[in-house]
Amino acid sequence: MTGGPGHDLVLGIDIGGTKTAVAAVDRDGRTYATRVAPTPAAEGAAAILEVAARLADEVRHDVGGSVSAAGVGAPGVVDARRGVVVSATDLLRGWAGTPIVDLLSQRLCLPVAVDNDVRAAGLGEARYGAGRTAGFAVVVAVGTGIGAAVIREGVLLPGSCGVAGHLGHIPVPGTGDDLCSCGRSDHLEAAAAGPAILRAAHRAGLAATTTIEVMALAETDPQAAAVVTNAATVLGRALGGVVNLLDPDAIVVGGGVAEAGGVWWRPLRAAFDAELLPPAAPALVPATLGTQAGVIGAATMARDLVNGRNPR
Repeated sequence: MTGGPGHDLVLGIDIGGTKTAVAAVDRDGRTYATRVAPTPAAEGAAAILEVAARLADEVRHDVGGSVSAAGVGAPGVVDARRGVVVSATDLLRGWAGTPIVDLLSQRLCLPVAVDNDVRAAGLGEARYGAGRTAGFAVVVAVGTGIGAAVIREGVLLPGSCGVAGHLGHIPVPGTGDDLCSCGRSDHLEAAAAGPAILRAAHRAGLAATTTIEVMALAETDPQAAAVVTNAATVLGRALGGVVNLLDPDAIVVGGGVAEAGGVWWRPLRAAFDAELLPPAAPALVPATLGTQAGVIGAATMARDLVNGRNPR
């Protein structure tokens, strides 16, 4: 953001499989002095956290050092109460078991809050983005994987073990031999995430090399359109099921796949609407914070920690 930062800043740290972003964020969700660097995913937890800490130091320098806490969005199943990564895939080497809060709070000399990266981004959308007018929202990210955050009255609900929101791992039929990133079969992620769309396109004989190319082809190519429609329909039905279970005010959908446009959104909405039990009629809307959702949401957790708003 242009212009100088005000007072009452916190840090938002968004650790991803390929990049780590850090920004200072004010109480209105505005970001300052954003820094981004590649995540050293193959070098282990210590190297990953050191990159995050170095970026945090640079951001603090840029804003005059006036930050009161840091929040972290991290991949994996995260125990937010203990500040530890409980389990994780091999995306980040040696990530499972990492005590993020203990290590970063010592390194930064700041109070630190942590949660799963998708839940953190969802909290940002619920407080400052497309879900800000909803009392009860489910924020969904559809990209390389599929995840979600459940937020009620501005409070993130992580579940009893920190697993809540792993939408991509709910069972759906018909994924064939395609396995989910967790290694199991017949999961939503294996049918509707970006890599699943690309795999289906290859089986259909399409020469696309990225999911974005498949989406572009779907505007004119019937085979590509069928691939995209199938993935969007499976996801739309699953989201309708989420509504029938939780009855939220809004479903907010973001992530790289959700940027596809009408070729994806039309079948998604049609399948979603067809699954709803009357009188349920929640809003199904695109996310608005884009790539800033992660740092804004992580910073929101930090601000809650400082303000004593930590009901989990």
